[in-house]
Amino acid sequence: MRVSPAPAPDPGDPFTADCPGRSVFETITGRWGLLVLLAMRDGPLRFHRLRDHVQGVSERMLSKTLKALCADGLVDRTVEPSVPPKVTYALTPVGAELAEVMSGVLGWIGRRLPEIERARARAAASGPLP
Repeated sequence: MRVSPAPAPDPGDPFTADCPGRSVFETITGRWGLLVLLAMRDGPLRFHRLRDHVQGVSERMLSKTLKALCADGLVDRTVEPSVPPKVTYALTPVGAELAEVMSGVLGWIGRRLPEIERARARAAASGPLP
């Protein structure tokens, strides 16, 4: 009996170790990626406005996050020739689409936060898991 070879793994399957989409997933689900994307939903922002809007992010982490979002094609960086140069960040059409999808997640968290907080309180009261 002849056995057919297993199909080649799908490179777009995020459950495979070499999926290129995993780095995009890491960028947007990291501590700052999603917040930075959502901060630009209403339009382009300059670096310091973004930093002030996303409270708690350091300039170093904001810079690193913006570089990753730009590299993934989710954010455009525009430099205006002036002294000093003015740098503006804006969502690309792909980034805007992602921000729209993720705003639903943000809304879900807001709606479910009281339940989540009650669950956390119960978990804290019951002690650490074995």
